[in-house]
Amino acid sequence: MSLQRPNGNSSSSSSHKKHKTEESDEELLMVPDMEAAGSTCVLSSSADDGVNNPELDQTQNGVSTAKRRRGRNPVDKEYRSLKRLLRNRVSAQQARERKKVYVSDLESRANELQNNNDQLEEKISTLTNENTMLRKMLINTRPKTDDNH
Repeated sequence: MSLQRPNGNSSSSSSHKKHKTEESDEELLMVPDMEAAGSTCVLSSSADDGVNNPELDQTQNGVSTAKRRRGRNPVDKEYRSLKRLLRNRVSAQQARERKKVYVSDLESRANELQNNNDQLEEKISTLTNENTMLRKMLINTRPKTDDNH
C-alpha cells in the first residue's frame, strides 16, 4: 500500500502551487477540506520505505490512532492554521463591508432627520409668527368698551 504526504514533493504539488497563484480571489477563498480527502496521509516519513512500521500497522488496523496522530502532524497543523487564517481574513473583510453599509445607512438617516428637523423648525417659526399676528388682529378688532357708560 503506497501512502503519500499531503504536502509531498511531487510534480502535481508544484503544478498545483503554480495554478493556485493564477486563481482568482473567489477561488482562493474556497479552501479544500484535507480531512475529507481520506486517511491516506502518511504519518511519518519512514512509512514510504515499505518497511514494517508499527505506526503504519496501527494506522491500518485502527482509525483512532490515525486520528490522534493527524492532530500532531506539522503539515496538518500548518494547513489548519492557514485555513483558519483565510477564514478570518474573509470574515474580517465581510465585517468591514457590513460596517460600511451600516455607517452609510446611519449617515443617510441622520441627514434625513436633520432635514426633517429644519423643516419642522421653520414651520414652528412660521406658525408662531402667524399666531402672534392673529392675536394682534384680534385685539385690534374687538370693540372698545367704555367704562364711563
